[in-house]
Amino acid sequence: MAVARVSEVVASSKKGWTEAAMEGFARAKSTLRNITGFEVVKQTAHVENDEIVEFRVTMRIIFILE
Repeated sequence: MAVARVSEVVASSKKGWTEAAMEGFARAKSTLRNITGFEVVKQTAHVENDEIVEFRVTMRIIFILE
């Protein structure tokens, strides 16, 4: 029987939400083992002077405990 854990991560990118999610996943896999998937639960953007300067995602990383 496997037991999973969920860790919430916030990641950002200047290029877009997809890149932010990929950055979050890359960072998570450098410290977490046995990742089975992730869910993007929120997408936001930081705006300055009527321009989007940063895209942000909040994601839940699912991984199996050893």
